[in-house]
Amino acid sequence: MPAGWTIVLDVGKSLSKASLWDEARHCVAHRSRPNRKPTGVGDPTLDVTGIEQWLETVLKEFAALGPVLNVIPIAHGAAIALIRGDQLCCAPLDYEWPGVARDRAVYNPQRDEFLDTGSPALPGGLNIGMQLHWLESLNKGDYRGSQLLPWAQYWAWNLSGVAASELTSLGCHSDLWRPFDKNPSKLAERRGWAERLAPLQPADAVLGPLKSEWIERTGLSGRVKVYCGLHDSNAALLAARGQGVTAGRDATVLSTGTWFVAMRSPLTKSAARTLKLLETRDCLINVDVEGTPVPSARFMGGREIEVLVGDEYASAEHSNSADAGRHDEARHLKRRDIALRAIEAGEFILPSAAPGVGPFPNAKRAIMSPISDIDEASAKAHLYAALVADVSLDLIGSRDTLFIDGRFSRSPVFVSALAALRPDTTVMVSDEEHGVARGALRLVNPSLASSAPAQPIAPLPIDLSTYRQRWREAAELLR
Repeated sequence: MPAGWTIVLDVGKSLSKASLWDEARHCVAHRSRPNRKPTGVGDPTLDVTGIEQWLETVLKEFAALGPVLNVIPIAHGAAIALIRGDQLCCAPLDYEWPGVARDRAVYNPQRDEFLDTGSPALPGGLNIGMQLHWLESLNKGDYRGSQLLPWAQYWAWNLSGVAASELTSLGCHSDLWRPFDKNPSKLAERRGWAERLAPLQPADAVLGPLKSEWIERTGLSGRVKVYCGLHDSNAALLAARGQGVTAGRDATVLSTGTWFVAMRSPLTKSAARTLKLLETRDCLINVDVEGTPVPSARFMGGREIEVLVGDEYASAEHSNSADAGRHDEARHLKRRDIALRAIEAGEFILPSAAPGVGPFPNAKRAIMSPISDIDEASAKAHLYAALVADVSLDLIGSRDTLFIDGRFSRSPVFVSALAALRPDTTVMVSDEEHGVARGALRLVNPSLASSAPAQPIAPLPIDLSTYRQRWREAAELLR
């Protein structure tokens, strides 16, 4: 492999992150920033300008640290940019902006069947087709003749000047792709969106060298190569496969961040086609880097924990390093004891602090018993997240092995409660702090293994079967 360091740009919903990796694939530096949220009706787009300004600063800093050779973008899957020539003519919409779904009654009948696209009908602009429909319904602006770029590939284009589309991004509940046929959806073809998609490229394709503009802005070398990139949860799946935890197993990867996304790799490829996924419970078909359909389920776990616990705790969870209690054994034990007492007392939170998504999309309230401090709030919220994750895993038939990735894999209450809820499953986590980035690095070096092998998780020392049943019965009444 050619000598040189690699930058991974990870544009999530809540945070933008960038990490720098040397030739031995050690993380040399890591930077992040919260993304600006839309401020009102006249501001429905993602924080393109702010992210680009921050990225310029970070790339300039990284350029001074070592011989950078590669840049790999990854991003969440519910955003699309419109470009014309070398100009951005429409920044991606924020999928949580409510105005984008105002014409849903007209849009929904045009969608392909769920069995064909694996894209459930989702609220807001979570279906990219809904975003494009809203843009075309506007009286202002003419987007004819523009090219469509998924969010990760927008950043690849911004850096290289080469436009591309990519399977993991198109196959992420977009309404634009038919994963079993490996073709655009009929909706995308009828509306003319299919012909406007930038040329399809594999995630590991080198689109081109860094643009001269970025060379001048950052001091990076003209030898820097820009990769096509991929969907962030698929990067987590790729990282887990690099650890060997899915080899020869019916294994599921649970990627945790703002969204908790469970992606199952069945032993037979036909399982994705025959599995009876429930569209109304946020089940979907993702597409991996090889184009294989992947049965998936998700909920907004990180967002729910933030709402339940509060901004102070959310800030700690978003820090670059593990949270302050990661190496504080006393705090871990305190939170575990709080969770155990809540289970013994039959106390639980009911869905949902993020209504409209997840396995209980119609539940609009979250119930929590009174709390005395941040540790109690955290313990009970993470126990709740484990209960919801357990349902999502059942909905995709998860079995055998579960690998948990992302920032909530460092929550002892969450992972040990989930292990107790699923006693027939081997639950594993890695102490790899940058698992999603390491998955992206496998686009440069497919044989790359994690520096932190997966470890099995010991379940909470309590039988959760009765508690689980009571919680599910109560949660089902809200569905």
